Amino acid sequence: MEVLRKSTKFQLLFCCTVCLVVMVYGYKGRGEYADHRLVPAMYIFGDSLTDNGNNNYIPAIARSNYFPYGIDFGYPSGRFCNGLTVVDYGARMLGLPLIPPYLSLASKGTNIGLEGFNYASAAAGILDETGGNYAARVSMNAQLLMFEKTIKLQLPSKFKSQEDLAEYLSKSMYYIAMGSNDYINNYLMPNLYPSSKLLTPEGFADYLISTLSNQLVRLYNLGARKMVLVAIGPLGCIPSQLSMVSGEHGCIEHVNYLVRVFNSRLLQLSKTLTSNLPGATLVFQDVYKAVNEMVQNPNRFGLTVVNHACCGNGRYGGAVTCLPLEKPCPNRNKYVFWDAFHPTQFVNQVIANRSFRSEASVDCYPISVGQLARL
Repeated sequence: MEVLRKSTKFQLLFCCTVCLVVMVYGYKGRGEYADHRLVPAMYIFGDSLTDNGNNNYIPAIARSNYFPYGIDFGYPSGRFCNGLTVVDYGARMLGLPLIPPYLSLASKGTNIGLEGFNYASAAAGILDETGGNYAARVSMNAQLLMFEKTIKLQLPSKFKSQEDLAEYLSKSMYYIAMGSNDYINNYLMPNLYPSSKLLTPEGFADYLISTLSNQLVRLYNLGARKMVLVAIGPLGCIPSQLSMVSGEHGCIEHVNYLVRVFNSRLLQLSKTLTSNLPGATLVFQDVYKAVNEMVQNPNRFGLTVVNHACCGNGRYGGAVTCLPLEKPCPNRNKYVFWDAFHPTQFVNQVIANRSFRSEASVDCYPISVGQLARL
């Protein structure tokens, strides 16, 4: 019992310390970034690629609140990475501090929230049922409910009028990175989900896009105007998928085909909604292209390991993802993938640099995220 009490005290002390560090350091920068702020705020909707701690506060299996996650961030914040994510780098480039997770204690502060919230949740998908094998997660529909609560209950008191709030919302950035789990933790799990038995690859992509379209219209009706739609990366190249096949065949083409079918429709959706929603501009961010280039031409980026997780176990380090206190590779900037599913901090920085800068982007259509911010 004494050991248990000491363990409990240690856990409480650790949690309090982390919360203090987050509030003091993790979200600092109001003055540091204010001089070149391009948008008033950024609101993030997504899965584990952009989750920066929300799953720490729900009974989820998909968590990364332990070392070596965060080894290059300073502590395990809940990011599924060794360090910063694409949206962390993106926030900096837009002149914003790191965006707080909506469910965190830090998000309840008086001033925190005016720069935006991160609603992303590991294992979440466009479809409500996606990721159910990981227990609790916050689906896209549930994330939209959180955003609606934000603008109806938390933000109005910070503005003089509804007109001022509406202008703030229209100038803010909305980053939507959803869909990976609808494949990894739905369509590609035929023993748990019937979707692949009921729908062709094209039919499933159409279903996802139709659902997402309705969600984006809902976001528009809540005040969003500047939206970034993020493509799904080459899932056939991640260590988790590679670990499931025998032999050495490089990326798994049929998995990447599924992703390309979805991405082609996502690009068209960005064009359609920009045409149909007055005042809205939707940018398509082609993460598939960026990551695929790094996998196929690693030397161009100073990378050397394109198929093995920096922290993981089994074939390609993808059979069992990064475990607590596992020793990761020392040369993390040489790896494309940090764990069985997610890219390294280095790769996230490259993706952000290619998309969030103000100049024209080779990965975005029709303009870069930086150019979108300046509209």
